[in-house]
Amino acid sequence: MKEQELIPHLFRTEYRKIVVVLCKLFGTQHIENVEDIVSDTFLQAAETWGMKGLPDNPTGWLYAVSKNKALDYLRRNKLFAQKIAPEIMRSEETSHEIDIDLSNKNINDSQLQMMFAVCHPCITAEAQIGLSLNLLCGFGAEEIADAFLSNKDTIYKRLTRAKEKLRKEQVKIELPDEKEINIRLETVLTTLYLLFNEGYYSSTQNTTLRKELCLEAMRLNYLLIENSSTNKPAVNALMSLMCFHSSRFEARMNEAGETILYDEQDRDLWNDELIDRGNYFLIKSAEGQEVTKYHIEGSIAYWHCTKIETPQKWDNVLRLYDQLLQIDNSPIVAINRIYALSKAKGKLAAIPEAKALPQPHHRLYCMLLGNLYTDIDNQKATEYYKAAMRLTKTANDKSMIEKHIRKIGE
Repeated sequence: MKEQELIPHLFRTEYRKIVVVLCKLFGTQHIENVEDIVSDTFLQAAETWGMKGLPDNPTGWLYAVSKNKALDYLRRNKLFAQKIAPEIMRSEETSHEIDIDLSNKNINDSQLQMMFAVCHPCITAEAQIGLSLNLLCGFGAEEIADAFLSNKDTIYKRLTRAKEKLRKEQVKIELPDEKEINIRLETVLTTLYLLFNEGYYSSTQNTTLRKELCLEAMRLNYLLIENSSTNKPAVNALMSLMCFHSSRFEARMNEAGETILYDEQDRDLWNDELIDRGNYFLIKSAEGQEVTKYHIEGSIAYWHCTKIETPQKWDNVLRLYDQLLQIDNSPIVAINRIYALSKAKGKLAAIPEAKALPQPHHRLYCMLLGNLYTDIDNQKATEYYKAAMRLTKTANDKSMIEKHIRKIGE
């Protein structure tokens, strides 16, 4: 890999690792200082490697230089060092060498601890996702803005406010005790769930970014599974859900970037390996007594990944949606339940229940009614699809709806 290609790759994979280790050392009060140190390391890499060529071990070079820059910062700021890392400064006095641990184990431990810090209840859910993308995944403000269909300045301000909140509350980067883990884990899982959904259901047309969001959510979730203190049934249930959904990623979008609905997906494009992993984690999730929304959604996703269409399949999905509504009575769940009802009992049974839902100005609701009325009352189907188009923001989704309208006309 050439230098101009390697540095962006390493920035994506290594920046976040160095940041979390140094943040753990410096504390959340000095996140910006850490980011400056690590950014300066990559700037030096671009300059040095451009003139002298790639080192034998580029990753090792980055780790060594970032360590030196961090140590230089500590030495230049004695008062800061005495408050933040007195044990490290004492170590320097006795051994003339300060150890900043960038081993894989410490990196993973630090990322896990940072996850709980970022998901502290003092920070809003929206900011938690943004900070997770920034500090744990290495995404810049511009990339996060792309993911949220927002602008860079808005995201930058959101991240700045969230970091200021961490400073003000003096949130520590550490794994909470067992009791606190059980309390905070729900917030962590919610953040990972929303992060994954931001990629899987995002309206952004950047396909690469959408996949990366999903993969990062899965990577962070796996850190929870690897740690015995956080490897809970709900964590495995969420992982199964992510695996099942990711298995259909390639089949959900055509070459033009348009969404392909479930009924029209090419089953041969589904990833059998991810489906098998989803099955594994779903079975692991059954070891506990509690049934969470992730257990139910994982089970629904399991049935969606069965390639043979049978009445029993949709009867099971409908039953699971009935359970899910008792936990999460949201508009999206209600819409998805009506779709399952139409598959299990037929469109005529689903239309009255769909009409009873109080959400006539929701894009997905209008698309559901368009689907239900197709071949029953095509004029109404067209009207609902046109209403959905008026509520749709992206050109690709508008194009998909136009195809449905043309198909009805034909």
